[in-house]
Amino acid sequence: MRLAPYVFAGGTAVVTGAAGGIGAALTHGLARRGSSLVLLDRDVAGLATVAGAIRAAHPELAVTTYEVDLADAAATLRAADVLATAHPEITLLVNNAGVALAGRFDQVTLEEFDLLLEVNLRAVVRLTHALLPALKAHPGSHLVTVSSLFGLVAPAGQAAYATSKFAVRGFTEALRHELADDGVGVTCVHPGGIRTRIAADARVGSGVPAAEGEQGKRDFAKLLTMDPAKAAETILTAVERRRPRQLVGWSAVVPDLLVRLAPGSHGRLLAGLTALAGRGRG
Repeated sequence: MRLAPYVFAGGTAVVTGAAGGIGAALTHGLARRGSSLVLLDRDVAGLATVAGAIRAAHPELAVTTYEVDLADAAATLRAADVLATAHPEITLLVNNAGVALAGRFDQVTLEEFDLLLEVNLRAVVRLTHALLPALKAHPGSHLVTVSSLFGLVAPAGQAAYATSKFAVRGFTEALRHELADDGVGVTCVHPGGIRTRIAADARVGSGVPAAEGEQGKRDFAKLLTMDPAKAAETILTAVERRRPRQLVGWSAVVPDLLVRLAPGSHGRLLAGLTALAGRGRG
């Protein structure tokens, strides 16, 4: 089934991780397009700031906020049940929230690994499962999952994060095929270096030496150059046009191309490009 362009005006969008970064930029972009908003985040103050700004600029729109820590499975399930009951009008779900964990697999504990999966993968699955009936009840609705550059490539030191984002990519791909006949569009987003706090807020494996962890954060932060507002506009355009996959920024496009051209030997090329980009902004 070929879907018509997604209509934002008059719809209701759920956005996770809405208190900052790409999530906050998406909420502003959605409001400008006429969507009412249901916003989730664990950052109460940040969420209130974002919601307040949108209410002031768009008083005609309904803006509802929920404090929820997606690392807490029970809290996520409770939030999912509340959303499904309180917001049957949902027409767009954006699974944007995510956390990072730096360290090789032998430098992180299984508990640290599992906590990342709880936020980046299981919360996506739980919220999507709970809200899918609402989406299916509104033909023309849309589902977005935010994977990552590391859902395309899996560099050393990102075993946990890449595992979660590759899994999100596979989950989304399957849903795209499953929902094709239900009139629900599906987009998987792969952002590259977007200027958010993901590097600064990244967890570091307990087996990573402190100095190494701090240096890794600084190196990672140098690669985060794209304005979140620009990234959000790219994502919302992809939603409107029903694109199944959206790469965001050259730092996602180039690695994706290298993986396609050299599927088994792209690691050194990527490492070289990353080092070059980091030196250029050092």
